[in-house]
Amino acid sequence: MCGIIGVVGKNPVNQLLYDGLLVLQHRGQDAAGIATCDGNTFYMHKNNGLVQDVFQTRHMRSLLGNAGIAHVRYPTAGSSSAAEAQPFYVNSPFGIVLGHNGNLTNSAQLKQEMFRQDLRHINTSSDSEVLLNVLAHEIEHSAHNAVLNADMVFEAVAGVHKRVRGAYAVVAMVANFGLLAFRDPNGIRPLVIGKNESEQGVEYIVASESVALDVLGFKLIRDVEPGEAIFIDMDGNFSSRQCAEAPKLNPCIFEYVYLARPDSVIDHVSVYQTRLHMGESLAEKIKREWKDLHIDVVIPIPDTSRPSALQLANALNLTYREGFIKNRYIGRTFIMPGQALRKKSVRQKLNPIGMEFKGKNILLVDDSIVRGTTSQQIVQMARDAGANKVFFASAAPPVRFPNVYGIDMPSRHELLATNRTDEEICAEIGADALIYQDLQALVEGVKLSNPHIQAFDCSCFDGKYVTGDIDEAYLSSIETVRSDGSAQKRPPNSITQLDLNLVASREEEAAAA
Repeated sequence: MCGIIGVVGKNPVNQLLYDGLLVLQHRGQDAAGIATCDGNTFYMHKNNGLVQDVFQTRHMRSLLGNAGIAHVRYPTAGSSSAAEAQPFYVNSPFGIVLGHNGNLTNSAQLKQEMFRQDLRHINTSSDSEVLLNVLAHEIEHSAHNAVLNADMVFEAVAGVHKRVRGAYAVVAMVANFGLLAFRDPNGIRPLVIGKNESEQGVEYIVASESVALDVLGFKLIRDVEPGEAIFIDMDGNFSSRQCAEAPKLNPCIFEYVYLARPDSVIDHVSVYQTRLHMGESLAEKIKREWKDLHIDVVIPIPDTSRPSALQLANALNLTYREGFIKNRYIGRTFIMPGQALRKKSVRQKLNPIGMEFKGKNILLVDDSIVRGTTSQQIVQMARDAGANKVFFASAAPPVRFPNVYGIDMPSRHELLATNRTDEEICAEIGADALIYQDLQALVEGVKLSNPHIQAFDCSCFDGKYVTGDIDEAYLSSIETVRSDGSAQKRPPNSITQLDLNLVASREEEAAAA
């Protein structure tokens, strides 16, 4: 999960990009970067850390130009070194910078193709650098050493779609030419377009979430369609084209559960509204299956679960209370690398209000249960605060499978629900009862806002991967790379032995077929 922004304006865009990254900070807290374009020159600053720590006044002053892109990173593979902060840059052809949200599922194969066929060197273990080099190669191929135009760029994106698999929402700048943005043919990760009209002309923005447009004063036009590419030249001329052969909309349903801000609208779906629907369906399930559950008060685990908890309480005619006070200077524990760090941060992040717990039967509501570390500690905190009984409700179904499209749910042995029954999970977190959302109810709740969405990527819940290329060999490989602690052990080289083994295995399977 990452956050991306691209702007073509009539004035310097450095402040717009910085402010937009602050709004999208929830999508990545590991690193941040901004690249601007002034004529033929790129200006870039990036580093590890939060946006407000990465950029100082001297950095902002050096980011010249009326167009640029920006990125906040949350690493899901490889190391989290400063060298892998985005945007990435290549100087051939034309000069291109790129920021990427998602994860490529065939990056190992592409690395070898880059090395053997395209004669391009990948300097890090980031699949985003792979994607940049694929795009650069395709632009070089489509341009044929001619003056670049929008048609050539769209042809290049079509070439990217043919070679690349996985999830990718992309913003890129071609020096002295314009802003390119495109989305994978399944539309897994979100990307929206906005504009701002003034006396000076029209300014355009693309971003991961509509909330960035709201805060920056841009009007939401629409979402980038799956497989579509949009191009805005340096004069603000807008063009778009469908570049995929068989696009279909399969957005990641976990965006609505947890990742996106509630004030965002993604694929014509209000994130806030879907979370209200989650609370309603949970309440209906409690009415059907947990009639004898004596609940005194409903308490959300801040912040993401508040809408669901409030709607659940209203539907059951129960008291809603804020029982935990959150330290807002601690990051989101789910996206913190390393189990030990997550464990330590929960106690620093939340503190219970004793009077809301003492002698009561509490229903805690959270957006989801992933590793279970946070849930276990929060249940114990409620007991320590004097709760009589502690029930736990999850607005999402059990997370039983790895996510391979850009969310850090990679290792099955780290997922609490894998190979466990609901009763076993309940015992593991120490609750008196555990109520999970049903997957069908979750899907129907999101579709209420946009019935035109036929299907979602629900792979972390049902193990069905929409790209159709995920097998046991791939899952085993990413679990080796991404399990807690391994990211620090993997060197940031371009091709690892694990990559070679995985590609060789797939080549053997293809030959046998």
